[in-house]
Amino acid sequence: MPPGEAPRRAFAEQVGRDGHDLLAAVTAPEAPIWLREVPAVELLRRVWVQSFCLVPAEAVPAPTPGAPGQVEPLVRWRGEAEGFPAALQLISSPYDPEVRYAKKRTTAWIGYKVHLTETCDEDGPHLITHVATTPAPVADREVLASGHEALAAKGLLPDTHLVDAGYVGAHELVASRRDHDVTLFGPTPKDHHWQAQAENGFTLRDFRLDWEREIATCPAGQRSGRWRLDQRRGHAVVKVRFSARDCQPCALKARCTHAERRELMLQPRAEHEALEAARAREGEAAFAQEYRRRAGVEGTLSAGVRAQALRRARYIGLAKTQLQHVVTAAAMNLVRLGAWLAGTPLARTRHSAFARLMLQPACA
Repeated sequence: MPPGEAPRRAFAEQVGRDGHDLLAAVTAPEAPIWLREVPAVELLRRVWVQSFCLVPAEAVPAPTPGAPGQVEPLVRWRGEAEGFPAALQLISSPYDPEVRYAKKRTTAWIGYKVHLTETCDEDGPHLITHVATTPAPVADREVLASGHEALAAKGLLPDTHLVDAGYVGAHELVASRRDHDVTLFGPTPKDHHWQAQAENGFTLRDFRLDWEREIATCPAGQRSGRWRLDQRRGHAVVKVRFSARDCQPCALKARCTHAERRELMLQPRAEHEALEAARAREGEAAFAQEYRRRAGVEGTLSAGVRAQALRRARYIGLAKTQLQHVVTAAAMNLVRLGAWLAGTPLARTRHSAFARLMLQPACA
């Protein structure tokens, strides 16, 4: 790639024109039909469509007044104006068409994501009971239901499932209990609205909700004017709106909303109450003590990455990568089972020399 934005774009669009000419020749009426069915050609076509777009000739103005306009369609490298495919559809590597790009906080990668479930009983070995491999952009919550179904089929469903925050949501809390009688235990989603960040802002918890009468009452005692069901990202929600005539003169408006009126977006009742109960449980002292047991699976992931190269796919394709993850988990189980039968105690968290020094009592 040449340096500079303009040279890079010119180079990329030259590549796009070459690809367009090649694909046009392959799909020409006089070309053999079998050429279109070659997997590499089909992959090229998909990558080309995702990376470039054609601007019709009549849409390209003439460079000078009176000069003829563009005769051939213009090949343009896609940018934000043209739009990109969703991450799950965007081919990220010609070497493995199934890998996808993902980013989590400061870590970005092209590949897959592995999810591990293990036992954490104190009177037995900690064994991996389920392995799931997905494309990298798949959210953690989307794997939870299929994971519970797989564990149920093997008779290994837990009563309480200790999970990372990425697996916890209002819908997941209800579905786990309803479908499998499993209590989902983990950090709940945070409220990122400005009212929750402000010192004295009014959050959803400050409103009284009458689900039977479909009325919400604000901290100032005013009742909502509209309560209706809606859809958001494929999930049912309840949208509640207060009257501007009540909100505008309210002395508490600065703590409630910056808009003309306050609007609330609620989960359906079962999800809302499950999430509020989970948030209340998270505030109890016993929560931290129980949740400490989940640290074991973080150690499992660390051991898998460091000792068994869990994040290095040796094969191409989702199916073979899933098989690699399953075999890796089986090997780890054999090592753990052997250690348990030999009476080897579980290792404790290691501390650096500096951390051990800090743990020692101070001398006056």
